[in-house]
Amino acid sequence: FKISKIIVVGDLSVGKTCLINRFCKDTFDKNYKATIGVDFEMERFEAPATPPLMSHTLPRWDTAGQERFKCIASTYYRGAQAIVIVFDVNDVGSLEHTRQWLADALKENDPSNVILFLVGSKKDLSTPAQYSLMEKDALKVAQEMQAEYWAVSSLTGENVRDFFFRVAALTFESSVLAELERGSGARRIGDTVRISSKESDLYLSTPRKKPKCCQ
Repeated sequence: FKISKIIVVGDLSVGKTCLINRFCKDTFDKNYKATIGVDFEMERFEAPATPPLMSHTLPRWDTAGQERFKCIASTYYRGAQAIVIVFDVNDVGSLEHTRQWLADALKENDPSNVILFLVGSKKDLSTPAQYSLMEKDALKVAQEMQAEYWAVSSLTGENVRDFFFRVAALTFESSVLAELERGSGARRIGDTVRISSKESDLYLSTPRKKPKCCQ
């Protein structure tokens, strides 16, 4: 079993919990209550490897966006393989705050060992013209963070599934490479590991390249 810890951070009411619920439970509740402290979800992915069949589990820690819970949430930041910073594409302020959320999360993690994602939520509430303007700013922030940028809608489900499969793919690769570097089993650093996949299996990917600023 390969287990990768994912943390989801961002301002209050930007849609962190709705994003997770859309993927894990395929539900959307517009009347949900704000997260108190930290919430937790776990999802399991199975990926054909050579050999055998490997199970990859993603525990996701959804942290509350309120300032008063930051001291609690920081405890759960440690040991993250991926950091997902969420903002509302209709709220410029929430995008500006993503830098501080990332800085807080990186205090508990080695920047060289985490994969970063900047996620714009509530795309369904934005007109194409409004989103186009916000996207330009978001891409600049993503490039500055060296993060992949995704825009999603938890209401319609747009890009939600693809996004989480992308997270699973990169964290799985990172786990495998880390295992090789530790020299586990009979493998040596420099050996080639081939993970076969079909184009439709988004959670399987080719050997990791340097993350781009957008998707």
